[in-house]
Amino acid sequence: MKSKLAVAGILGAAVFAAFSWKLPAQDTTSSVWDGVYTKAQAARGEALYNSSCASCHGDQLNGGETAPPLTGGEFMANWNGLTVGQLFERIRTGMPPGAPGSVNRDSKVAIVAYVLSYNSFPAGDRELPHQTEAMNTIKIEAEKPAK
Repeated sequence: MKSKLAVAGILGAAVFAAFSWKLPAQDTTSSVWDGVYTKAQAARGEALYNSSCASCHGDQLNGGETAPPLTGGEFMANWNGLTVGQLFERIRTGMPPGAPGSVNRDSKVAIVAYVLSYNSFPAGDRELPHQTEAMNTIKIEAEKPAK
């Protein structure tokens, strides 16, 4: 009986932790408007996007029958206020559908840089970091914030 209660308590705590945990979207320190990737990184990402993503998301990143757009109003409405890390994790864990491990992490970071570039966010002098935690500090903002 005690072991069943202990297991139930552990499972309950795990479920509570899973549902109460949030990605740190509110702990951002920079914006996509701050030049968070390089032109060279975006160029690498473009080639990778064309070979791994364009067949579903389109040459112009405008989406397809089953794939959402990665540019434009719908894309910005879906991602505005979230972080680059959240976008990256969506791509890392689910793309391409059915074979997310077929494109490595470094390639997916470059693809995210290309998506940012395509959406006219400015390039900078440092590459987009490869750590999700670091990308979680970069907020996606549809409009350039006033400074």
